[in-house]
Amino acid sequence: MAGVNKVILVGNLGADPEVKYLEGDKAVAKLRLATTESYKDKSGNRVEQTEWHDLEMWDGQAKIAEQYLKKGSQLYVEGKIKTDTWQDDQGQNRYRTKIRVQSFTMLGGKPDGAGGSQPSGNSAPAYAKPAATASAANSGPDLVLDDSDDDLPF
Repeated sequence: MAGVNKVILVGNLGADPEVKYLEGDKAVAKLRLATTESYKDKSGNRVEQTEWHDLEMWDGQAKIAEQYLKKGSQLYVEGKIKTDTWQDDQGQNRYRTKIRVQSFTMLGGKPDGAGGSQPSGNSAPAYAKPAATASAANSGPDLVLDDSDDDLPF
């Protein structure tokens, strides 16, 4: 039986995306996403627990992230877990687990200072509705707009 490697996250960016351009105009974006859960402990006190996730986006998604995402942007993300392994200068094995983003949806309104221009190739604004979607299959500059009236990604 084949395995399943799927991650779904909804959270806020902790910083602006870091985008690097590689050979052949390939782009990679690194983002930090915070997910926060709150609950009441045995004493009835509200406790908030924040988990940080390293995200990686490639090519068209990275360019969309660079143009439209800013610190505080709320995202719905679907992806898969990827672990990088290497040896440091002292010969110790090191590991870093990240989420390779397959698709994401920008939730909420346009953040302050986010992308002043519209994506080329499509005249629809990215924030015409509460959510705009970019996926690995549609990772070019065209955005798929969500026609629903609520902010729920499902």
